[in-house]
Amino acid sequence: MASDSTPGPFDFPSDSALRAGSSSSVTGKGEAMEERPMSLPPLALKRHIAQSNRCLAGLPDRFLDVDASRMALGFYCLSSLDVLGARETRVSKADREAWIAWIWEQQAPGGGFRPGPFSTTTGDRLGEFANDIPANDVGTASTSKPELDSDTAPGHLIMTYCALLSLAVLRAEYARLDRQGLKQFVGLCQGSDGGFSTQPLTAYPYADADLRMLYCACVICSLLEDWSCINTSAAIEFVRNCRTYEGGYAQTPGGEALGGTSYCAIAALDLLRVPLGGRERSQTIRWLMQTQQSDGGFSGRIGKISDACYCFWQVAALDILDARVETLDAEQLASYLASCQHVYGGIGKAPGEMADPYHTYLSLAVLSISPPSNGDTSWQLPQLDARINGTATTVAWARERIPLP
Repeated sequence: MASDSTPGPFDFPSDSALRAGSSSSVTGKGEAMEERPMSLPPLALKRHIAQSNRCLAGLPDRFLDVDASRMALGFYCLSSLDVLGARETRVSKADREAWIAWIWEQQAPGGGFRPGPFSTTTGDRLGEFANDIPANDVGTASTSKPELDSDTAPGHLIMTYCALLSLAVLRAEYARLDRQGLKQFVGLCQGSDGGFSTQPLTAYPYADADLRMLYCACVICSLLEDWSCINTSAAIEFVRNCRTYEGGYAQTPGGEALGGTSYCAIAALDLLRVPLGGRERSQTIRWLMQTQQSDGGFSGRIGKISDACYCFWQVAALDILDARVETLDAEQLASYLASCQHVYGGIGKAPGEMADPYHTYLSLAVLSISPPSNGDTSWQLPQLDARINGTATTVAWARERIPLP
């Protein structure tokens, strides 16, 4: 359609993953933008559609390290086809049925969905922390490693989010969805501090708990129209504890503000019906806008260079805060993303980089949120629901069918 240590839909590049060098623009809107293009070249729609279909059929060997996130890769590719308006015209009935069947095969017995047809076990992951966990915290779990096959491996919170939305993109029905198991699974992923891990773990908080998982849990509860399985007050407090002095949000309390996790925080709070307001909102908008660089792109942190994926995270956050129109240079943003297009289709993280499903989808998604005024009709993409990260029609399909009748 990658292990917990490989990129998921909300994994954000680290310093080492960024291109060498640094941008001279560190204040975003405070510095002059590069000269705005008079007009944009057409968006390479056909090439991007072809690239997404190729990736769904099989990925090159350079993607081997993310094979354990197959569900997420499928989500990016399918969502790209959706936002390109090619879901019906460029997807055969046989492929659609095969993809739907594959997704349902990943539904875990205890609720939620797995990353793919392989074992991702609690025991495997606890082994990473075995030397650090006191024996009385996890009993025999730190010394034993359950041998679970693909039929009994537990669900994964991020991949569950991807599966539910991918099924909606494919216009699948949800008759096979184990809703009660899904609710129980999401609830078991929450820790006492309000945060969420990717899987239910007895070793919490040694788990990989951060705002990405909390966001996914909030989306799932919102689509179910049932929040009874989680402690919403604790979740809100966890988000607030991740807020930094600049107005952004770190992955975990005490960390550095990041663009992607700031989006997760802002979207989660909005879904929880406690949106930012007043001084907090103004401070966050200011921080987000400081990450737009002179080339029109956005960086994930102050002082870093542009990356196509952060164009989505930052602009989607601004859209949720209802601040996009008043602050954003959409034409310069589109010019930057146009320069990231690959000659054979798809979009890379920066000009000259190879295309990949992750950056392709997020680049198209941000153009759906904020289309430029100086481009032709190829730049006008279907409306996106910024809080859920899916086209409006796909999110409407999910909202109509996922809740219990």
